Amino acid sequence: MTFFAFILGVGLGLAFYFWKQYEFKRQLAQMLTASSDTADLIQAFPSSSLVRREMAYLNQKCQRLEQELQTWQNLLEQAPIGYLQVDEENQLLWCNQQARQLLKIDRWQPGQIRLLLELVRSYELDRLIERTRSTQKPQSQEWVYYPTYYASEGEKSIALKALSYSLAEGQVSVFLDNRQPLVELTRSRERAFSDLTHELRTPLTSISLVAEALEKRLSYPERRWVEQMLKETKRLMSLIQEWLDLGQLQENPARHLSYESVELQEIIFAAWQSLIPLAEQRNITLDYRSSDSISLQADRSRLTQVFLNLLDNAIKHSPVDKSIRLEIELPDANTVQINVIDSGSGFNASDLPHVFERLYRGDPSRARYAIAPEATETLPYRSGSGLGLAIAQQIIKAHNGAIVAKNHPETSGAWLQIELPRYQNKD
Repeated sequence: MTFFAFILGVGLGLAFYFWKQYEFKRQLAQMLTASSDTADLIQAFPSSSLVRREMAYLNQKCQRLEQELQTWQNLLEQAPIGYLQVDEENQLLWCNQQARQLLKIDRWQPGQIRLLLELVRSYELDRLIERTRSTQKPQSQEWVYYPTYYASEGEKSIALKALSYSLAEGQVSVFLDNRQPLVELTRSRERAFSDLTHELRTPLTSISLVAEALEKRLSYPERRWVEQMLKETKRLMSLIQEWLDLGQLQENPARHLSYESVELQEIIFAAWQSLIPLAEQRNITLDYRSSDSISLQADRSRLTQVFLNLLDNAIKHSPVDKSIRLEIELPDANTVQINVIDSGSGFNASDLPHVFERLYRGDPSRARYAIAPEATETLPYRSGSGLGLAIAQQIIKAHNGAIVAKNHPETSGAWLQIELPRYQNKD
């Protein structure tokens, strides 16, 4: 009986051993099947051979990945756009040659891991990286970068645009685009236009004086042609002055502003009074909506110019017998929001990104004359210079505000929304 129990125990032990071996091989086969393309060979080789074969396969795969990584890194190194990568602690892991040139990184070598803040003193870049890491979404930023004191002498500021992307384990990658050539080209073009406008002022003034003298001495029909010439001359002189004003505002906004406490309602109605003759021709009224009298610190003359431009634009594109809605709200104690809404055809979707550009004319149907639906005669209408909205934007920016163009969902007309701080920082 004892011998029989011994034999039974040995049999059970061997059965358990072979069962464990079978389970091990089965699990190993499952892992190898999931990790390689050699599943059909699993049954033909012992387990040790399969493990060695799989390890060799994984080593080859790692080598290929390393080669691909090195290839991409070489491409980035020679790319005409800057690239840098930081870890979760904002340590610089790697950057290419273009990034080193743009950011003036001269105290870093490949393989070194140093804090980005030690190498690049840029608040905008730091904020961009933190914003990307916190939102886990791509971010963009444009700013002017000023090299730090240890950069070589004579280095100038450079305009940059950055696009950032979130990576695994808190890392962030940043692509840098050098915008300085575009900025310099724009400045050169604007300088040429400013010089040209300066040169045109004197001859246009002379033509205007001659036309005014002739106007008094001629009779119709000759006088009508002189009146038209005088009108167009004054329009050109106004265009030149607007261009010069815009250039001054872009070059040094604070220098051309004189802040004082102003009543917003007073400025709006003063601008509307100047445009009433034009509005009456089309029977257009102003629908002013504000419950309180709101004051803010602003340049009275410049802010009046903003509302002249916006209301003139709204009159120009509103149908006959309609109203222009002007709403004023206070989102918070230090911000005033102004909405100018007309009932016209609104902005084309393709024009919205460009409405504040100089001399931009998107909709060809917006002509110098508007035709009343009840009559066949055309109403005289002032032609836009293409600078009104550009000037309004620069004045708003100079007041540390913002202006946005869109289409109103109710009226389907143009909707210009302004946000201005009520109090200006004196620092």
